[in-house]
Amino acid sequence: MKQDNVVKILFAEDSLEDAEQAISVLRNGGIAVRPARASNEAEFEAALDSLGPDLVLANPAARDLSLIEVARLIETTGRDIALIALCDSADEDLVVKVFADGARALALRLRPDHLRAIVEREMEALNMRRSVRRLQTALRESERRCDSLLDSSRDPIAYVHEGMHVRANRAYLEMFGFEEFDEIEGLTLLDLVAGDDTEDFKALLKRLSRGEKPPPRLELKAMRADGVTFDATMEFAQATFEGEPCLQIVFRRQMAADPALIEQLQRDPATGLFNRSHMLALLDDAIAQAAGGRNDQALLLVEPDNYRGISDQIGIGNGDAFMRALGARLVGALGEHDAAGRLGDCTFGVLLRSRPHEAVPVLAQALLRAVAESILDIGTRSLAVTVSVGGSLLGERNANAAGLLERCSEALRAAQSEGGNRVGVHDPAAREKAEAEKDRYWLALLKEALANDRFVLYHQQITGLVGGEGELSELLLRMDGPKGVILPSYFLPVAERHGLMPAVDRWVLREAIRLLGEPARQSHGQVLMVKLSAQSLDDAALLGWLQSTLIEHEVRGHQLVLEMPESKVVTSLKPARQFVQGLKQIGCRFALEQFGSGLNSFQLLSHVDADFLKIDRNYMADLPRHPENQQRIRAICQQAAALGKLTVAEWVEDVASVSLLYGCGVGYIQGHFQHEPERVLLAETAR
Repeated sequence: MKQDNVVKILFAEDSLEDAEQAISVLRNGGIAVRPARASNEAEFEAALDSLGPDLVLANPAARDLSLIEVARLIETTGRDIALIALCDSADEDLVVKVFADGARALALRLRPDHLRAIVEREMEALNMRRSVRRLQTALRESERRCDSLLDSSRDPIAYVHEGMHVRANRAYLEMFGFEEFDEIEGLTLLDLVAGDDTEDFKALLKRLSRGEKPPPRLELKAMRADGVTFDATMEFAQATFEGEPCLQIVFRRQMAADPALIEQLQRDPATGLFNRSHMLALLDDAIAQAAGGRNDQALLLVEPDNYRGISDQIGIGNGDAFMRALGARLVGALGEHDAAGRLGDCTFGVLLRSRPHEAVPVLAQALLRAVAESILDIGTRSLAVTVSVGGSLLGERNANAAGLLERCSEALRAAQSEGGNRVGVHDPAAREKAEAEKDRYWLALLKEALANDRFVLYHQQITGLVGGEGELSELLLRMDGPKGVILPSYFLPVAERHGLMPAVDRWVLREAIRLLGEPARQSHGQVLMVKLSAQSLDDAALLGWLQSTLIEHEVRGHQLVLEMPESKVVTSLKPARQFVQGLKQIGCRFALEQFGSGLNSFQLLSHVDADFLKIDRNYMADLPRHPENQQRIRAICQQAAALGKLTVAEWVEDVASVSLLYGCGVGYIQGHFQHEPERVLLAETAR
């Protein structure tokens, strides 16, 4: 888990259980939380300093810490901390009151979907505000640097707002014969234009006042303060000065450059196409238009397949000739509004304009055919080559140059990795459709696996550090897919969304009991740990089915340990408690996974009688370098031993951690360092 993705939340809450439940709801929803709780003003102030929270979730009904007091304490820190009122229910009066007291939002504790949505939204808004502040700081620094550059520039530059000068550099003042800016501050731009061009310039100013875009440059006769006139060229650009929109004006004595020379400076000398700098300028213009709502543009990146092999064939000296010939084939397939240029040694950029988004993949395929169906004559060789195309549709959602180029590059690399001569076009607006299609694909695989026993079981041995009972292992579920074994992170979320987890759980439990019923495992006292989903807690027939299956295969319940994450148990506390009680009656045992992730995990044991505590795996990350984690593990083991609970450390990956865990009093360890998961042979699960 990346540190930047962790949300630091301070709960202003009387009830530890209520805070734990909210934490579990967020974690189960995929939100990484670092929590703290305060029930009075002193604790709250201390937590503000120690945790530095992003969000505060406050119960308006708290006895010793009112919502308005929480808002005041947050205000005194001077930090941007979002305050969310966390309520069981809300009527109109309560909604009005919590917002009047300073809350930014209200979340319903009993609606997990609403709580997660509010936290995600407020965290997104907080990150946006932080980004804006960083950008404002960067903007102020950039303006300071620009102001310094403006003063030192040899080009005569002025800023004009509504026809009046608001800023001019030293070179501008010298060009027009002024000593100080005060002399020009009251003059309009029209005062510096000679009489012959006055009327035309007045018409230009009227057009600008109506919001029309200025021309890139204008040739006219300018007039100095002493009445001397001279030929000049004015160059216009949109700008801001002290937050107000204005025009940046650059006066040049020389005439405008030769159009042919300008055209030459925009071209790549080897291919004749636009060069990198001009293509990036065109891309910036396209992005600005997309940000304004234009929705008919796209960027494509084109590279020849196996360019290194081609270079070896034709020689380094013919590289430019090859790129020139390839560029000509690409341009031949483009329209008059499209622009093509060279972005890298072997990379072309194609900016498509005035094309509906659905037409972009068609054009990209046309580029493939234009190259694949032609022969390139390079020196004494004739080559048949192919290209790969990666691109992205350009719209308001992705109107950002760096992000757009990255998406195009990813699509290009994906096309090349599939063998080349392929097209990949990223559509940011089609993300929802792609997610739905992916969900349907995994759902079909999942149903097929359930119907035809296409699941696969692995087992990982759990090693006792201070002695233990028999052979202890954990069963790990995989799925046999079209291209090999599939990890559960791909299909279990789909099973959970579609209510299929009880069926998956029964499949695993049935196979686990079959394994335990084998004579060899019986003689060695084999014990298996099996994961159970929260959805199975609502399966009223599960315990009866489990008992009859154990009897059928002559397996003692003591050999089967069902496990669930602590956060899942907290959010389903009542059904979990009833299930564990029934589980104990048939002789099976129970384990809490990710134990120690909550505010007070041991309080959960007063409700749910767990036999094993599997310590939160986050404590194991680089354990030798984190003495605070070692101390936390030692405290968990000491409390567990006093309660007669067995402890298991997961994800143990190095020998140094093993010795530290032994010193902390951990009973069992599990991880790839000790034993890699091994596939359960099909013969072992045969009916």
